[in-house]
Amino acid sequence: MEKRNVRNDSSQMKDLLQFDDQDDGNKNSSHEKQQGSNNSSTQASCSSSAGPRSAAGVCRTDDHEAASMQWTENASSCCQLDRLKRLPQCDTKLEPLTFSKSHTVLIDVGVFRCGAGPIPQDGRDLWHKNFVKMPCSPQSTAFSTKLDLKVVHVKGSVQRWKLISKQLTALASKKTASVDEVAEAILTYNPKYKGQWSFDGLSRFVKFVPKAENYFETLFPKIAALALKLPDQVKKAIPLLQRGQAAAITLSQVQISCLLANAFFCTFPHRNTSSPDAEYHSYPTINFTRLFADWSERKKEKLRAIMHYFNVVSDEKTKLTGLVTFERCFLRDTDMPNWRNCKETLQKLHLTSQGSIETEGTGMLQVDFACSLIGGGVLDSGLVQEEILFLMNPELIVSRLFTEKLADNECLIITGSQKFSCYSGYSDRFEWAGPYEDDLERDKWDRLKRQILAIDALHFKHRREQYRMARITRELNKAYCGFKHYHGHHGPDIATGKWGCGAFKGDPQLKAVIQLMAAAKAKRGLAFFTFGDEELKRGLEQIYHLLVTEKTTVGKLYEVLEDYCAVLQEARGTHVDLFEFIRGTIRPSRSLL
Repeated sequence: MEKRNVRNDSSQMKDLLQFDDQDDGNKNSSHEKQQGSNNSSTQASCSSSAGPRSAAGVCRTDDHEAASMQWTENASSCCQLDRLKRLPQCDTKLEPLTFSKSHTVLIDVGVFRCGAGPIPQDGRDLWHKNFVKMPCSPQSTAFSTKLDLKVVHVKGSVQRWKLISKQLTALASKKTASVDEVAEAILTYNPKYKGQWSFDGLSRFVKFVPKAENYFETLFPKIAALALKLPDQVKKAIPLLQRGQAAAITLSQVQISCLLANAFFCTFPHRNTSSPDAEYHSYPTINFTRLFADWSERKKEKLRAIMHYFNVVSDEKTKLTGLVTFERCFLRDTDMPNWRNCKETLQKLHLTSQGSIETEGTGMLQVDFACSLIGGGVLDSGLVQEEILFLMNPELIVSRLFTEKLADNECLIITGSQKFSCYSGYSDRFEWAGPYEDDLERDKWDRLKRQILAIDALHFKHRREQYRMARITRELNKAYCGFKHYHGHHGPDIATGKWGCGAFKGDPQLKAVIQLMAAAKAKRGLAFFTFGDEELKRGLEQIYHLLVTEKTTVGKLYEVLEDYCAVLQEARGTHVDLFEFIRGTIRPSRSLL
């Protein structure tokens, strides 16, 4: 293919870069005047990226031109939040729950359709590379020097579940159990890790949490009893959601609670190492060992959320009646858009610096700013958007049991998870803020009308790495993979925000434009939360208004990004504001002298 020439807008931007280099004195004084101004219209036209500027952000518009442009810059094409579609408006075409080659249902569908609730589906255990290797599988064995004839499986080994159940039964029979007793039980059936696994974090957690909230020693036996129910609750092999395969798994909330109780007691075999030669090296960790080690304030708050979940689901008064579906989706090569030729224009946008994806975005497709290994550091020290989401909705953690690392053309969609907790703060300021009563409606499959989309952005070692079209195209495809409608359904609109920014070093302006383009291609509206970033909100609102007013297509915007990357390559380290560049390209007469 012949290389496309960079258009005049790139040369115009280079002229601006040259102007900046020649006019440092004027630039500085102008910047100081701008910072000291209290005039809101001047701020709108100059500070908020309204009119002609240099690449360094210096307003070059005279007062008359600024006044003439005020209407354009203060106008908005954004919509109110209630104009966007939510799940209650979108699931009327949901077909009856069925089992298929690509959808494994772990409850009895026939009984469920009769209204009897989620009863475990009979089946058989499969000790196979394509399925979860279960702790209660007869094939799960452990070497023992003291053979018990009742638990012998093969010469020199015992059925591991017999060892596990013996330890957990002893714990479950107690009214209270200490951390030392929990640790002793875990290490009995994981003897290889004696001297390696630490329970310092769990021990100090129980000691330091105030007495009014410290119910944990009475909770440990209840978690053990819940873990022991696994063979009765999960009777059918759980397939792995593997790379390159579109597949779904539906479990009951009770089944999930049993699986997570086993994760708490570290019973899952072959899941205690992530070395390159390990069987599950391309899967996230699931056993809770790392969460129990190395005390920190972060882990204290994380454990408060996790313990609250177990306190609720182990209560005999709690009736968990719902289902949760985990679906891995991927884009085939034939599904990849030719972004340069896309004729779609931008969809609805609600833009706010207040609120959150999980609260104001309830009922929408809520974006999880995911790690490619789903859940990120939720079972370790990580505590940003994805980890917080998984702590408030702990049923999401079970996805780590069977979801292989996401490829560039894949996503995970989770429907029906329950929110159990509230929180405040972020990262080191995160705090568990108490119980949450989830009163969402349920769909025809008894799933809560909450849908979470896990898409992983690229992690850049250096910020400049993201300004290459191969990287931008990857992010477009990843977002589109998540935003795309599947199974012929028209799903809800999308709640998102600064995806891939922060620790992943993404440019918030670029990531916002990418998501707008992917949503336009998928024909879905966006609710975009800037999390208090007023500058991003103002800039995005103005750029969106310009793009909508000019009926700019996704293809045109892709070409603008190509030119932007080319300019940055020639700018030799000088950063060019993306929103200014878009404005100078779409309406050059409004942005250049």
